[in-house]
Amino acid sequence: MTTWLQPPRTAELVENRLITAFLDGTFPIDSTLPAERELAVKLGVTRPTLRETLQRLARDGWIEIRHGKATRVRNYWEEGNLAVLAAVAQAPEFMPPDFVPNLLLVRRLLAPTYTRLAFERSPQMVLALLADLADLVDEPEAYAAADFQLHHTLTIASGNPVFTLIFNGFAGSYETLAVLYFSLPETRSRSRAFYDALRAADSAETAQAIMEQVMVESIVFWDQVAGNRAGDKT
Repeated sequence: MTTWLQPPRTAELVENRLITAFLDGTFPIDSTLPAERELAVKLGVTRPTLRETLQRLARDGWIEIRHGKATRVRNYWEEGNLAVLAAVAQAPEFMPPDFVPNLLLVRRLLAPTYTRLAFERSPQMVLALLADLADLVDEPEAYAAADFQLHHTLTIASGNPVFTLIFNGFAGSYETLAVLYFSLPETRSRSRAFYDALRAADSAETAQAIMEQVMVESIVFWDQVAGNRAGDKT
């Protein structure tokens, strides 16, 4: 029996439109939103729907609802939560220039830990996946999908669902950015060696050290990718 997905609710569509307006500067940080009646008309929704949307945006740290005063756009980089991070990750056209390097730095801090835990708790799960990656097609798309699958599996195998939830927040943009990363033949070659090294790791600590090294290298490689892209635009 086919299960049909429900279309997005009006409040969700309005929420996405307002988030885009925050990110593209229509409503910049520390600006105020139009009055509720005016904003509802602009968005083509009822005031109850708008209120529901604003409550959700306030919950995630995008806005501050002030009774008797205009609603303020917060500094969501400082006052937002993981929902803000996930929203930015889904909108690469609005990412600040330092977003990906900062994201890679966070991954550098987290990945060695969830790799060690995964090899301690569920080494067979990880090794089974690594065996499947032994014969990847030498194309950016194949490596992007494999890299996502590897890190996703490692977070699950670690036994700490918080790692997986954080990682899932970037699912929409991860492979898009990874395709750019793996556009360099050097990154694909390095990942082949990385997968081989993980398969041969004789301890969880060794796997952790291997991941640490690769995470450091990935930041260097991304700088090279970003430099190439900047050169192509000039």
